[in-house]
Amino acid sequence: MSTLNALFNQPLRVINIGTSKFKEDLELQGIETIQVDWQPPAGGNMQLLKALDFFQDNEKVEKANQEAIQRIKDAHPFLIDIEQAIDVIPSMHSKKILHSGPPIAWENMAGPMQGAIIGALIFEGMAANEEEARALINAGEIEFGSCNEHSTVGPMAGIVSPSMPVHVIENRTHGNRAYCSINEGLGKVLRFGAFSSEVIDRLKWLRDVFAPALKKAVVLAGGIDLKSITAQALHMGDECHNRNKAATSLFYREIADYFMQIDIETDTLREVLRFIQNNEHYFLNLSMPACKAALDAGHGVPYSTVVTTMARNGVEFGICISGLSEKEWFTAPANFIKGLFFAGYSEEEATRDLGDSAITETMGIGGFAMGGSPAIVQFVGGEVKDAIQYSEQMYEITVSENSNYSIPTLNFRGAAFGVDVRKVIETNILPVINTGIAHKVAGIGQIGAGIVHPPMECFEKGFLRFYKVYGEGAANE
Repeated sequence: MSTLNALFNQPLRVINIGTSKFKEDLELQGIETIQVDWQPPAGGNMQLLKALDFFQDNEKVEKANQEAIQRIKDAHPFLIDIEQAIDVIPSMHSKKILHSGPPIAWENMAGPMQGAIIGALIFEGMAANEEEARALINAGEIEFGSCNEHSTVGPMAGIVSPSMPVHVIENRTHGNRAYCSINEGLGKVLRFGAFSSEVIDRLKWLRDVFAPALKKAVVLAGGIDLKSITAQALHMGDECHNRNKAATSLFYREIADYFMQIDIETDTLREVLRFIQNNEHYFLNLSMPACKAALDAGHGVPYSTVVTTMARNGVEFGICISGLSEKEWFTAPANFIKGLFFAGYSEEEATRDLGDSAITETMGIGGFAMGGSPAIVQFVGGEVKDAIQYSEQMYEITVSENSNYSIPTLNFRGAAFGVDVRKVIETNILPVINTGIAHKVAGIGQIGAGIVHPPMECFEKGFLRFYKVYGEGAANE
């Protein structure tokens, strides 16, 4: 009894779980209160809870996830060539256009994506103007496809047309390849839906002048080790999604000497080198396919709950899961991005989350590595402590840590990687993505940058499908 008396004679300190209204009432009475932001696992959804119970500490899943992440970690992507898309991308043909994110029909596409497709058709010489391009599309003459379903990735609208030059990335550990277009730089660019003459002229220069020169240099080099560059850049303040200053500089250092050795006119050489030098985001279009090549190697492991694709098309966000079919997408409406807007622009003018660049976060860099890239907060908003907290939180929803890509500010801890659908459902923690914000009107371009998360619905759909394939019903068949 004396123990109880002592307990109730002490100042009351309350931990409140649930509605914050109770916390507010207690504080009005002068009682010290801590609010715990708690939600039931799986949001209380009984189907999801049943699936979580079934796969909790499941030996087959644990073993499969270790295999998937080992394949991803062991992957070693190299830039080995640059070729026209039609010559290297699987199933590409003269009237096919690839786009970012999950598959989507023309009539449902966001403004920037439609604008970029119009620009691609003008670039290809299939249309002279917007009216002709739309007529060609409405006549059913053009086939559309998801970049990700063709071993390809593209930033923002992600448009790849037949004669566009693409980086050829080879995973020398497993032998698979991935592809990505050349980063055009900033300003009015195709990936944001612009299709003015200056945009088309730049695309033609990239195809006719830049790509042939880069091809000679890369072939002479015998390939450029992208895994090594990424690892070094993460120690130099990049996160290799929205900040690529160090990585681009490292790539420039690697390739410059080979440019000097090829047969090329001096003026052209200076023009080509200056293009890379002045484009701080050049490495993004190498970082993305490097991640794609690694993650594709980890796809197709039965019983694995590891996410191998996260991508957005400006309308829907989609994920793919290692243990399920390669072209089985789980989608939900893409979210709007919260962040910093350029002067004169606001949230009302933004399109929904857009682009394949979330492949970097899927790999465990980008937003997952923000803690090692403190300067990124000047671009996407927040404070340095927020960037570190994001990186630390991602360990709660991933299978492992990638010692290849360590974060200096976290005492060189390997970046969190191997997003586990089970853990996302259980913790209600969503992957963090830092990204650019596109104007919803084609051609205006980037209007800001910020932080976004996938919709939880993607993971819920994916996990329920996983349960249907590998759960109790499947086990009893």
